[in-house]
Amino acid sequence: MGDCILEKYYIVTYGCQMNIHESEKIAGILRRMGYESAKELSEADIIVFNTCCIRENAENHAFGNIGALKKLKKQKPDLLIVVGGCMTQEKGKTEILKKKFPFIDVMFGTLNLEDLETLIRRKKAQKKKVIEIREKEGEIVEFTDAYRTSYPNAWVNIVYGCNNFCSYCIVPYVRGRERSRNPENIIREVKELVAQGYKEITLLGQNVNSYGSDGKTECTFAQLLDAVASIDGEFRLRFMTSHPKDFNEDVVKVMKKHPKICRLVHLPVQSGSNTILSAMNRRYTREKYLEEIKMLRSYLPEAEVTTDIIVGFPGETEKDYLQTEALVKEVDFASAFTFVYSPREGTKAATMDGQISEDVQKDRIMRLVELVNAQTRKKSEKYVGKEIEILCEDYDEKKGLYMGRDEFGRMGYFPCEHNCIGEFVWVKITKANGISLFGEICR
Repeated sequence: MGDCILEKYYIVTYGCQMNIHESEKIAGILRRMGYESAKELSEADIIVFNTCCIRENAENHAFGNIGALKKLKKQKPDLLIVVGGCMTQEKGKTEILKKKFPFIDVMFGTLNLEDLETLIRRKKAQKKKVIEIREKEGEIVEFTDAYRTSYPNAWVNIVYGCNNFCSYCIVPYVRGRERSRNPENIIREVKELVAQGYKEITLLGQNVNSYGSDGKTECTFAQLLDAVASIDGEFRLRFMTSHPKDFNEDVVKVMKKHPKICRLVHLPVQSGSNTILSAMNRRYTREKYLEEIKMLRSYLPEAEVTTDIIVGFPGETEKDYLQTEALVKEVDFASAFTFVYSPREGTKAATMDGQISEDVQKDRIMRLVELVNAQTRKKSEKYVGKEIEILCEDYDEKKGLYMGRDEFGRMGYFPCEHNCIGEFVWVKITKANGISLFGEICR
């Protein structure tokens, strides 16, 4: 144990599952140092912001929440405020944070998370702030003591970074180039998680399908998926995110081979217009995307697909937007994460001509959301009267019901006489409300 056993930490996380899992690694580091988790931010002796800069809203929230700590820092001068993640790794953003929030004590980037303990100890030994942002990605550091907080779900990184350079995306600049983990380490980690009782494992990467393409291993993603799915034990297996330019038949064949792999693929299309896809540097066409959907469903007719869609990208015409609507109708997505394009400094799209007005963006996103929600409601209604297997994840205090998802990611709520978190239960669906399902345990 460290020298601060009675001190407490609080972590504020922004962004996706990747950041959620990185916050678990941060928690593991802090607990190794002797810190304990604080229930309230005001109780903490150290507050860590794990930031995201992929979209403007996440960045604005981070700025607002960091700024709100100025008063607490005055009340508790020994409080350590630490900022890390994508935002600090973004070019020029560290200087802005230093100037705007001089009370920040420590800053680190996405490429040197493993240095956090050293940086905190340096700050505690001196008065001046500690800032260390690595500019080049190094060898992958294996974290063996992440403090997982998402039972019965567990996230497992398989590849870090991104080589795709989509014209709107900041990820390659703040996450570095693709680096694949050793397959033996991944398999060992999953075996340990299954032995510990975790029931749903999600393999994570900016583009899981490009696993191994960096030359660090001869193992392909399909081969890795096959090996992980072959591990003994009762658990579900998911993976995200897949890039349509790399999604292939080998992966689908492995999905068909192993029932424990969920029949759900997250395959971000971003736009239904070839013109916009080219401007986004996505490196596939509308036609190729639809061929992949057809291929997936030829092997797995029951498979569902979720996606990401951006509207209002520079140069997007009404015709381009309507092509996106048409694709959404044709694919019939289980659900879709929809976004209004927001320029990120340092990306090619931020300097493109044809930036779309806010009014047009708002109109298109509202129309798209209405379409997606209508499709989602129809899919939910088809569940009524059916019996589905749900992995119970939590208890909803407001509803007074247990909750969990089926293999297609649909959330279901149900009563249970005992604590069934972490159990697979069969639920007969009696009602659908939007994206949510309600039912009773039937077996």
